[in-house]
Formats: sequence, C-alpha cells, structure tokens
Amino acid sequence: MLIETLLPLGKLDPGLREPDTPLDIRDFARLAKVAEDVGVGAVLVEETKDDPYQLLALGAMTTERVQLGTSVAMAFPRSPTATAMSAWSLQKLSNGRFMLGLGTQVRAHIQRRYGLEWHAPAPWMRDYVNAMRAVWNTWQTGEPLKFESQHYNLDVMVPLFDPGPIDHPDIPIHVAAIGPNMCAVAGEVADGIRLHPVCTAKYIDVEVLPNVIRGAARTGRNLNDVEVCLKPLIGTAPDEERLVKVIDTVRARVAFYLSTPSYRRAFEVHGWGEIAREASTLSRAQRWDDLPGLVNDEMLHTVATIATYDGIADKLNDRFADRLDRIEFSIPVNNADDADAYRQILGQLR
Repeated sequence: MLIETLLPLGKLDPGLREPDTPLDIRDFARLAKVAEDVGVGAVLVEETKDDPYQLLALGAMTTERVQLGTSVAMAFPRSPTATAMSAWSLQKLSNGRFMLGLGTQVRAHIQRRYGLEWHAPAPWMRDYVNAMRAVWNTWQTGEPLKFESQHYNLDVMVPLFDPGPIDHPDIPIHVAAIGPNMCAVAGEVADGIRLHPVCTAKYIDVEVLPNVIRGAARTGRNLNDVEVCLKPLIGTAPDEERLVKVIDTVRARVAFYLSTPSYRRAFEVHGWGEIAREASTLSRAQRWDDLPGLVNDEMLHTVATIATYDGIADKLNDRFADRLDRIEFSIPVNNADDADAYRQILGQLR
C-alpha cells in the first residue's frame, strides 16, 4: 500500500496538522522536500486556495523521487485541453512523477462559483477523461486530433499549440468518487479512484468496489486495473491527553459530513439515515453547535480512525490494508523527533 501525504491548501485534517495554519504557497517547495525525505510515496495537493498545478511545479523543482499529484483538481471549470497541457507540462518537469486526480464539484459551485451550466457529472467526467487522452495521443504520436462526444468535440491542434512528445506520456488519472455512477466511471476509464474520507470499510465493500467492478467490465477491465485510494478521516496525537482534544475536532468534522446530503449514502449503509436527515435540518437552521451531539461514539469510531501514534498504524491496517492500494496519511513534522515518529508509523502501515 503506497503511503501518500496531503499538503493542504487551507483545508485542515483534524489531528494531522497544526490547527489554523493554512499552507503558504511560498513554503510548498520546502515542505515537498521534507515529505520526500521522510519517506512517503506521494505528495498531493487539493484545489482550494491556490492553483494546484503551480504548487506542484514548485515541488517538482525541489524533489527527485516522490510522486507528485493532485488529490482533487477541479475538472469541469477547465477545458480538457487546458488540463491536458497542465498535466503534460508537469509530467515533463517532474520526469514522469505526476499523477492527475480530478473531481467534479457540486451543482451550486459549478453554477454559482464557476458560472457554468450543470450536467450529470458521471457521463461528463467520462467524456472529459477520454478527451484529455485524445489530446495527449495527438501530442505524443502526431496523429490528427479527432474526438467526438456528448460534451466535447475536438478536432483542431495546430503546430503552434502542440508541445510534442515527452519521455513519460502515460499520465495516471484518478477520479474522485463517492456515488455509484462516478465509482463506475472511475472503473471504466480511470487508473484510480479517490474516495472521500467519509467512506468507511463497510461502504467500500458494499458500495464502492461493486460499482468500480461494474464500470470496469464496460471496457474489459477488472478491479486490479484500478487503484483504490482513500484519505481516511483520522484523529491521532502523541499521547492520550492530546488525543482527547483532537477527538472533539474529529467529532465536529463527522457531524459536518453527516449533515451534507451528498454524503448521506455512506451513513445510510450503517443505518444512520434518519440521524443524517436530522443533521441536515440543523445545518439548514445554522445550528452548528448542535451538530456534534448527533455523533455518538459508535458513529465516531466507525467513520473516523482514532488512536495515539503508537496504535494508529495497527488500526488503519485492520480497516484498510486489504481494501486499499494507496492511503493518505500525515502528521505534523516540525522537528527531527516528529520526523522519526512519522517514519515509524509509515514503516508499520501495510
């Protein structure tokens, strides 16, 4: 199981990083090198407060071995040709170490933040991935660009805008998914599926894997052709005293997911659908302080993996070692002792 670390852009994981300290783009290159030296397999970024492709260009210049990728970059606000070029440039700059993770965003953000028309996301993502690959094929082989689909029709690539072939043209594409249709599309066209932190072991077994297999069968593939990746919701700390404080933050995060209709399916698998609907009602009423009270200990310890540093690897192994190919895991590394603790945990993860 490859261990990834997420260098966040303002989005904090409870217990994993120092609170209220969003990543500064000016420090990304140094932190990417720290992550490589600690020994993780990949450094990932999310698209929140800074352009992820610019960040990874900085990281590519200070690292030599670690894989660099977007855990989630927004697909639909960019044309597939524009994203294809960003990925092509990063693959060339990093000497073949780039991985492209794509996400869809929800309807409100597509319409009201990006100003785009909304379409059903699963078939849209299928067309998007296939369009990018058509562009890459043209650049690598010189074959004329000819791609036709419901959402994109591409047939112009003049020499001025053709970067030409590169040494490592096979860029892995991962698709962020939680619902059955997007899981199936990931199985059909992607090299990997990136699951939301709310996905529990049971949800992976019952909902994710069967739909990935269903989609893979459409193109003559199977589950082994798709990397299953997860950024688990984790609460950890060096000792029990500090872990107690972390748990309150984790419970609040679970409560937020509980109140979000897009994630309700993951709670319904465990029989918590009514609680999720109650949480959504509290959220609409902006009763934020009442939400954590809906998260009982059973739900907390099912959705989140919680333990001190000396036990967190065993818990993650028990839940995910037989289900995942890649896992995102990190803790704050501010000194040599932190780095040693991190290496020890990484060494225990299977």
